[in-house]
Amino acid sequence: MKADFRTVTTPHEQTDAYQIRRNVFIDEQGVSEADEHDAFDDTATHLIGYLDEEPFAAARLRFIEDYAKLERICVEKAQRGHTYGQQMIHHMEKVIKDKGYSKAKLNSQTHAEGFYKSLGYRTISEEFMDAGIPHVTMVKDL
Repeated sequence: MKADFRTVTTPHEQTDAYQIRRNVFIDEQGVSEADEHDAFDDTATHLIGYLDEEPFAAARLRFIEDYAKLERICVEKAQRGHTYGQQMIHHMEKVIKDKGYSKAKLNSQTHAEGFYKSLGYRTISEEFMDAGIPHVTMVKDL
């Protein structure tokens, strides 16, 4: 089944993206509502993934100085393991390049570090805690 990844442009798509984030980060991983939704949500570029018009993946991008920061990347549990996360990252990188940026940065949960390494990201930090979950910072030149 082909996934449709797009930049959020409607209130309906925004609601869908927030619901996927709620399902994965708040309900599944136990992140607090205050940690999950922050002031950056108002100005970030949000992305949503659909399968047959059903939302199943979400993420957001922020453009800071000379780099783009990939954040809140998530795929519903039932859809993991089908390369959708990889497809979301590729879509995000295309959006980044289309906006004229060539550097990407993200804070990866440590269990996903290998996934991002397989996509060309390299770790540049020691492990740190964010929302009670161990993370590392990773970067990639696009």
